[in-house]
Amino acid sequence: MTDPIADYLTRVRNAYLAGHKTVEVPASKMKVEITRILHEKGYILAYKVVEGTPYNTIKMALKYHPETKKAAIKKLERISSPGLRRYTDVENMPRVLNGLGIAILSTSKGIITDKEAKDLNVGGEVLCYVY
Repeated sequence: MTDPIADYLTRVRNAYLAGHKTVEVPASKMKVEITRILHEKGYILAYKVVEGTPYNTIKMALKYHPETKKAAIKKLERISSPGLRRYTDVENMPRVLNGLGIAILSTSKGIITDKEAKDLNVGGEVLCYVY
């Protein structure tokens, strides 16, 4: 697999489109951090890392609106790819949906959101947009 982050985002996106309550994806440190951010920002209900024999997995409980059954995440978009890395500095930090969505960045301070990167005054690789 050449792009595990794109695979992770696609699995989550497909689970939302199919109306699943949970989704399991292979775990890595970066994927766990992205999942932590999605949980903190309220895009998923809960998650846990399940220790497995061949490999660890992340099990996520997806979040839907209780009455309309609409997904909490409207769009997951991969920005930086292995073939074309996208970097940004603090002055050119992307604004997702005019501040309503989040951009997840890989920085020297770890995997953080665009707002946290502005507060810490660091730039980095733009992994994905979520809204």
